[in-house]
Amino acid sequence: MPFIPTSKPLAMHWQTSRFDLDLSKPLVMGIVNATSDSFSDGGLYADTSQALRHAERLLSEGADILDFGAESTRPGAEPVSLAQELVRLEPLLREAVRWNVPISVDTYKPEVMQASLDWGVDIVNDIWALRKPGAQQVVAAHPQCGICLMHMHRDPQSMQTQPMAGDVLSEVERFLRGRVIAMLDAGVAVSRLVLDPGIGFGKTVAQNFQLLARQEDLLRLNIPLMAGWSRKSALGAAIAQDGQVPEPLQRQSASVAAALMAVERGASVVRVHDVKDTVDALKIWSIAQQHV
Repeated sequence: MPFIPTSKPLAMHWQTSRFDLDLSKPLVMGIVNATSDSFSDGGLYADTSQALRHAERLLSEGADILDFGAESTRPGAEPVSLAQELVRLEPLLREAVRWNVPISVDTYKPEVMQASLDWGVDIVNDIWALRKPGAQQVVAAHPQCGICLMHMHRDPQSMQTQPMAGDVLSEVERFLRGRVIAMLDAGVAVSRLVLDPGIGFGKTVAQNFQLLARQEDLLRLNIPLMAGWSRKSALGAAIAQDGQVPEPLQRQSASVAAALMAVERGASVVRVHDVKDTVDALKIWSIAQQHV
């Protein structure tokens, strides 16, 4: 088993298919859900033209990366067939790659990864961390696409009915370290990797906030981190009043606060629905950092 050094400075760039992304400042990844059942905005952008207009708006609001997904991974979501996912994604990705901005595809199916990379996509963002048969081989065969490896406990159908037990941080770190080692063994350059602790994917509310509080400990892996707190149920639980949990669209302020805290604790990329508010908050953070 190769040793992953933990004493080097954290990488300040992320190599993707077409772009070497500068991570010296935090990047904002805008979410484009071309689905009918996503937990936050399902159905709003299921039509190709609607999804593309939404993607253009996110870019105008300051998104650095666009992340397209065509299958909901909310707790209890029903899987989407390979054919349906490809039908939803192909017109979106073929158009978006023409915009000369970094494009990510949110998928766990190796066939979708391969098709997306063939269409010119820059990043594969996989909630299964390339554990599905054939997925690791697809990205390893690509010369330089970016890769995001996420921790998920169990699967979307059961992850919240049977969440994790024990020390969440040590388990997430152990899992991510193992996936990094697997990628290095497959010949993937470390500069292509970003890690996601998987907020909301099989964790209790308390465990999610433990990951945020101790997020800096994950920097020991010496791989840049991505944080995906946007509109998650843990935020709804935290800001509930009189037992009333706000709907996902009402968690905007909490989402921005969580993204900002994640950046403060070392996240290089934040994946968000509310791009403009997150970008504005990070501008204030950046100005303050210049006076430290």
